[in-house]
Amino acid sequence: MNNADSLRVSAALEDLGYHDCRQVEDADVIVLNTCMVRQSAEDKAIGRLTSLKGLKQRKPELIINLMGCMVGVRGYEALQQRFPYVDVFSQPSDPFPLIEKLTGSARTVENDRRRYIENILDDEYAYTLPQSIRGQQVSAFLPIVFGCSHACSYCIIPLKRGREISRPPEEILADARSLVHKGVKEITLLGQIVDRYGLDQPDYPSLAQLLRSLHEVEGLERIRFLTSHPNYMGDALLDAVAELPKVMPHFELPIQAGDDQVLAAMRRGYTAAQYLEVVDKIHQRFEQVSIAIDLIVGFPGESTEQFERSVDILNNMRPDMTHVARYSPREGTLSTRSMPDNVADEEKWRRFRVIEELQKQITTAINQTYLGKQTPVLFESKAKGRWRGRTPTNKLVFVESDENLLGQTRDVTIKWTGPWSMIGSV
Repeated sequence: MNNADSLRVSAALEDLGYHDCRQVEDADVIVLNTCMVRQSAEDKAIGRLTSLKGLKQRKPELIINLMGCMVGVRGYEALQQRFPYVDVFSQPSDPFPLIEKLTGSARTVENDRRRYIENILDDEYAYTLPQSIRGQQVSAFLPIVFGCSHACSYCIIPLKRGREISRPPEEILADARSLVHKGVKEITLLGQIVDRYGLDQPDYPSLAQLLRSLHEVEGLERIRFLTSHPNYMGDALLDAVAELPKVMPHFELPIQAGDDQVLAAMRRGYTAAQYLEVVDKIHQRFEQVSIAIDLIVGFPGESTEQFERSVDILNNMRPDMTHVARYSPREGTLSTRSMPDNVADEEKWRRFRVIEELQKQITTAINQTYLGKQTPVLFESKAKGRWRGRTPTNKLVFVESDENLLGQTRDVTIKWTGPWSMIGSV
């Protein structure tokens, strides 16, 4: 989500005559777009912001813009007192305060802000990608739901990004056409719970219906979406993925824990058995499919036995990828207010490494099934003499070729497989 917001801000700044620079010392404007989902991310953002204080003192005309989850949607007076050298504070997904500062214009009516943020402008193809990467950006993120209304007990996102708001479908379609016009071949639809798209507006389509509309966008080759929630992964959505060739058979479906008591404390809204039922539905419907999961280890009160149920889940469902995180208390969340963080850090690390090693073994075995077979790969970039692309199931593939493969989808024969990538030949 922050990646998409940053590109939008960059495009808006280019429209004002700015261009990117390599050295921070050369900048006239610095935008620090922040994440707070884990303590380490917040610490990194604070460290970076603090490092800019000396530069601001030496260069008073420099404009520093703090954006994103650190600012949040509920006031930032404490941040203003703590970082008085910051000139502009911007809520997540809102470039307008910075534009207002740079142009000297005043925000007059709410429609002005919406028109700027959502690209309802005279130029149909403005402000989705900065000029500097147009024609080179093969895959792009497209936010369709801002905020979240689910409120898991450990999650700071609802507090920082606000309630769930679905973007109008006509704006999403306009953005998709704009991205394709700029050379994008694949879009990934974004939402904290992307499956809930349209549920906050009675006249909006569902995610499944939106996928069918996006499938008709000429020049768009691939569509992905994340992040899903098992409670909202219904048959209509699975039907759309199965029936639409442009929608890739890859699901980001967090479970977060394998034990029902821990899941209840997390306020996830399902049991492990109910989650596995959804996974079974997916496997029954698709001959080749990949599923990535999120998992938290060391949640308050999680015993060794309860953690082992998470290990059992991995052994049972054998996901293609596990994004594993050690539990991190976030101020303001229910878990931090009411549940002691009583799993030792050393034990969190041990559990983290157990999951990491198990997932490595599982992914290695899954990837070996591709060996010697052909699979279509959309090539996104070239690095160190090798082209880099992804399969429909989101597997990373490298090939060596003298051809210019950027933006091309080519059949690749897989010659080597490892746990995190594969090598093949066109």
